[in-house]
Amino acid sequence: MKKYGWKSVVVMMLAFLIVLAGCSNGGNSGGNGGSSPTPASTNEGTGTETPATDGDTIKVGILHSLSGTMAISEVSVKDAELMAIEEINAAGGVLGKQIEVVIEDGASDWPTFAEKARKLLQQDQVATVFGGWTSASRKAMLPVFEELNGLLWYPVQYEGLESSPNIFYTGATTNQQIVPAVEWLLENRGTKFFLLGSDYVFPRTANKIIKAQLEASGGEMVAEEYTPLGHTDYSTVISKIREAKPDVVFNTLNGDSNVAFFKQLKDAGISADDLTTLSVSVAEEEIRGIGTDVLEGHLAAWNYYQTTETPENEKFVAAYKAAYGEDRVTADPIEAGYIAVYLWAAAVEKAGTTDVDKVREAAAGISFDAPEGTVTIDGETQHIYKKVLIGEVQADGMFKTLYSTEEPVKPDPYLKGYDWAAGLAE
Repeated sequence: MKKYGWKSVVVMMLAFLIVLAGCSNGGNSGGNGGSSPTPASTNEGTGTETPATDGDTIKVGILHSLSGTMAISEVSVKDAELMAIEEINAAGGVLGKQIEVVIEDGASDWPTFAEKARKLLQQDQVATVFGGWTSASRKAMLPVFEELNGLLWYPVQYEGLESSPNIFYTGATTNQQIVPAVEWLLENRGTKFFLLGSDYVFPRTANKIIKAQLEASGGEMVAEEYTPLGHTDYSTVISKIREAKPDVVFNTLNGDSNVAFFKQLKDAGISADDLTTLSVSVAEEEIRGIGTDVLEGHLAAWNYYQTTETPENEKFVAAYKAAYGEDRVTADPIEAGYIAVYLWAAAVEKAGTTDVDKVREAAAGISFDAPEGTVTIDGETQHIYKKVLIGEVQADGMFKTLYSTEEPVKPDPYLKGYDWAAGLAE
């Protein structure tokens, strides 16, 4: 047997360790873009290779605020996404594989959303992520998904003026909620608007759009007020509302600030009979937290209500209550989170792979019989066609529909179809 000196042994050990390190790293340092089961694909933007699946599973991420001011809204969306995943798994999974879930808490903190998104893509190597609520959380995650060529399914209505190849938007964009709501209010409730919102990107951008729309439509903004997320003292704002004497308060408050505002509005002796408020972030779940005695008669614009009459919704509501309790309610973002999972699964099945680029291509034009009615992915914008609804809160905490479009509305996130919106995206 040939003998080796200690120097030779050291050199050989070092060489072995270098080879071993290279093998253990091979493709796990980059972000996830998904890939076909064999061979591993190269992620655009990272140049690394990652497996799309692990054995008999496909790993996906769920990223919502499970704590903090936004938990009042986001926990139930997480529940709906988990229910959709369980249903799909029970039906055989995706590409014959079971969906495995990694859940992270964005904690109502935008840098945390970005950090957790990066962790899900790079460390957990998920094929896609379902998550977010506020536009601030989405804006924080967007560059991470674009850098690592990941895929985010965002389930909440938002202010528009955005379209990313790495995001699918299953909530409404502006022409599917805010713009038609303003049109309806001008025709039915008056022309003097008090704009009230939380102080971050969605309310400020939404109100920028509303002000342009009012100016073009003969309406008037009598005041514009913002409070921090989580704000709880609305006595000064309510005094300003009294002084301004608006016909309408257009409310873009988010999270548990809505609890404080509406309770203090009632305590001040102002009811829905005295003042029209229309909210775009208060749905059945928030009504449950605020109280029907407080919100009865107030308005909200959405694309789905628990009272939506479709066979699919009857099954959805029954399944959700069976899973989480008879006292639980469904709502627009809850439903949008649920259908996001089904749309992703359909796109993966059509593509035959979890590869992000191929899933994106396959998703265009896919339709799904959702609880809200048939929805279709617009391949150009990666938003979905949706009906517009305006509803009034009833004594049982449900919405009575006052207005509905006859057909789903094509998404127009940059408001190209409105002359008065020219230049808003700049």
